[in-house]
Amino acid sequence: MKPDVERLRKARVMVAGDVMLDRYWSGSTSRISPEAPVPVVRVGGSEDRAGGAANVAANAVAVGARAILVGLVGDDADAGSLEACCKRAGIETRLQRRAPRTTVKLRVLAQHQQLLRLDFERLPDREALALDPELSELLPAVGALVLSDYAKGALRDPQPWIAQARAAGKPVVVDPKSRDFARYAGASVLTPNSAEFEAVVGACRSDEDIAARGAALCRAHGFGAVLVTRGERGMSLIRADAAPLHLKARARDVYDVTGAGDTVCAIVACALAAGSDLPTATMLANVAAGLVVGKLGTAVVSNEELLAAVHPRRPSSARDEASLLDEVAAARARGERIVMTNGCFDLLHAGHVRYLEEAAALGDRLIVAVNTDASVRRLKGPTRPVNPLAQRLEVLAGLRAVDWVVPFDEDTPQRLIAAIGPDVLVKGGDYRIADIAGADEVLRRGGQVLTLPYHDGLSTTRLLESARGASREEEA
Repeated sequence: MKPDVERLRKARVMVAGDVMLDRYWSGSTSRISPEAPVPVVRVGGSEDRAGGAANVAANAVAVGARAILVGLVGDDADAGSLEACCKRAGIETRLQRRAPRTTVKLRVLAQHQQLLRLDFERLPDREALALDPELSELLPAVGALVLSDYAKGALRDPQPWIAQARAAGKPVVVDPKSRDFARYAGASVLTPNSAEFEAVVGACRSDEDIAARGAALCRAHGFGAVLVTRGERGMSLIRADAAPLHLKARARDVYDVTGAGDTVCAIVACALAAGSDLPTATMLANVAAGLVVGKLGTAVVSNEELLAAVHPRRPSSARDEASLLDEVAAARARGERIVMTNGCFDLLHAGHVRYLEEAAALGDRLIVAVNTDASVRRLKGPTRPVNPLAQRLEVLAGLRAVDWVVPFDEDTPQRLIAAIGPDVLVKGGDYRIADIAGADEVLRRGGQVLTLPYHDGLSTTRLLESARGASREEEA
């Protein structure tokens, strides 16, 4: 399933858990205090934002979904400020004013850098979020439930929430802070970061360690999946009954990781609520996390930003290598068979079309790797290519047989083939398998290398020779 960001607008989710108010004081600093070795900040502005579970709901609304927020706050002015933030964001609130006070995190910033954080909180002794009859009636109307547990006391017993949602047939996404993962038994997806995950299962030195221990957690507690967010190393989706999915980080510039876990929870829940499968939801969450860490403080990713990142303005099936590797990993997690071929595809003709259709029939997804203009010139001479790379990609992307096209600049695609690891590598019948670039790498992985029949009389070189001959006759 190709990721459809627009589908997120159809989602409706309920978010329950520890809500908080994120407050920012920002200003400038140019000197050190004479009283202590600390910078003096001249505060010039203050901003309140929805934090904790409220930030999960804000991220859901930002991608076009509807969100109902259930949380525990105090009967105080800060609760009013939080409700105002939620109203501006378009969140439907069901806040219960039974806590000793509203949790506030105050961050002091100077020159867009965080200098200090002050936490104002009083955890309730016994109070917890009540799953009252009204909320129980709302659960069947939403597509997913998120439990955002920041260990502030709102989710002292998450089991009634999980049981009610599962009884209603709704997936439950949990962001855990407790080291007792048994508390979340039966959840559809658990989304710990690597530190939270290793605090429970022990240090993991490899992807294989993460996969084995994540699968054991799934079996022990009845989780549908464990999605480990790993910072600059990306994220890993582990299920007991499927191959692990390891995605590389998509962030280009990491500015602030505040709230990135909230974004992951929100996107996974919205995607599941909209009918996406879990690998696709994970891929969307990975892209969204890469966007949000490039923003300052508690932030959200809009539907338009996510759409531009997932479907950039270029031929619909054209990808850069990093994007393609993510999509291939997600396709593999869905059990899809990957076929790959390569070439210059300078003047596309009927022989190309027949060949690509035959290649596509060998699996579920067809990747076409295309030589860049510089690569073609090195192979074919200074007069080639006739058509520049952008046009060649666009034409190939328009063929129904082709799922993805990706350029490569080397003389051969051997390195790219090794990185992708297709199940089937295909070339035309004029090649011997021993001469096919990347064949050794595919065979070592247990894949197949095949040649397809060569269509006599159909070639780019012959087309160009015919065109030149016709031109000379016209000149004569």
